[in-house]
Amino acid sequence: MAGVVERRSIDVVPDDERHGSAVSQFTLWLGANLQITAVITGALAVVFGANAFWSLIGLLLGNLLGGTVMALHSAQGPRLGLPQMITSRAQFGVRGAVVPLALVIVMYIGFFASGSVLAGQAVGELTHLGETPGIVLFAAVTAVAAAVGYRLIHTLGRVAGLVCALAFVYLGIRLLQRTDLGTLLADHRFGLPVFLLAVSLSASWQLAFGPYVADYSRYLPRHTSARATFWWTLSGSVLGSQWSMTFGALAAAAAPGAFVGHEVGYLVGLGGTGLIASCLYFVIALGKLTINILNTYGGFMSLVTSVSGFRGQRTLTPRGRSAYIAGIMVAGTAVALLGKDSFLTSFKDFLLFLLTFFTPWSAVNLVDYYLVSKERYDIPALTDPTGRYGAWNVPALAVYAAGVLAQLPFLATHFYTGPLVGPLGGADISWLVGLAVPAVLYWLTARRDTARTAWPAAPREDPHAVGSGG
Repeated sequence: MAGVVERRSIDVVPDDERHGSAVSQFTLWLGANLQITAVITGALAVVFGANAFWSLIGLLLGNLLGGTVMALHSAQGPRLGLPQMITSRAQFGVRGAVVPLALVIVMYIGFFASGSVLAGQAVGELTHLGETPGIVLFAAVTAVAAAVGYRLIHTLGRVAGLVCALAFVYLGIRLLQRTDLGTLLADHRFGLPVFLLAVSLSASWQLAFGPYVADYSRYLPRHTSARATFWWTLSGSVLGSQWSMTFGALAAAAAPGAFVGHEVGYLVGLGGTGLIASCLYFVIALGKLTINILNTYGGFMSLVTSVSGFRGQRTLTPRGRSAYIAGIMVAGTAVALLGKDSFLTSFKDFLLFLLTFFTPWSAVNLVDYYLVSKERYDIPALTDPTGRYGAWNVPALAVYAAGVLAQLPFLATHFYTGPLVGPLGGADISWLVGLAVPAVLYWLTARRDTARTAWPAAPREDPHAVGSGG
């Protein structure tokens, strides 16, 4: 087990422990996206008013736009050998990074909870224990797998990708046997607000991977092509999510009364009964297990990064690792049990609310990495509050806050609607504002910071002298 259970956490992965190829990003993100929560996300576009034709186009556009941002984060992994969120210290300061990190942890707990609700239904049916024990059992298995770590996560992604792809092919055939595809796509009436909702739903789905995507590419050899990492990540994530979301949109359009609110039962009933039903319950649980492990693992990484910024901690003991993971599991399970009866509306609002906080973070992180720091970080300084990046980078935090606030007039959720949503016909374009405003503001602010951009005369390939190399 010594070679299977991961030892690394927020520390740099040394070159002699790097392994794999960029293709592993395709299989992982395909498997992570071929699952029922992505199906629900696609269905939401139809549930909230868009026809199937424009829903599919909007979902594809959002997946491509959000997936591009997400894959740019993934390309940082091989270069730096670090988890995604610890690099936020280069933008916000060693301790200032706790601001976006706290929100990221909330995101992981929320996604863990929403996934556990759906998987708990499947596990409850499969084991005949019922929904609540199913949620608890699923959460426990997730925590154990997350504790094993990186290698198991990628192995599970490959298995889930293959199994879930076969299941979705079968379910797609069954759906088309019950309904006429031409009829579902015959309505071409265009409504800008609901079209933009479809774009926002899928873009938020992809953008929400941004805070942890490099966690799963950081073990790739340092010489791995950034372009290859980008394209394999993008293709796997967009193919898996669009496949799932297309199925969800068509299912919601074909049978809204049977599908909405009974998503797990509808999928299994569509496939058949007896052994086939049991297999489909297993597939649903397997798909959710893959993504929930990512959420648990990412939450654990973010929590350790937050605490270590104040404690100066660079490594983590196995006992500490288990304690952090258990904390994420308990919190996520509690939210799942409390919110399982109002899942659909809550999940839609949760997705759109997340966008408000993670588009500015993505904008700042990517502008800093690619345009300001030129793909080079002083890695030892990421753990030193008195070093190059300081403890708190107030200008960067102000830019982040401005990016969040700039979105509020354009935000449309169940609990808050901005004043400019009405004049736009109800369309939510907050995520576009959340990318553009902080990107420009951060670039104007950070490019003049010579303490951050000037480098000593040291070999670029020396990771200890100049961080990542070039």
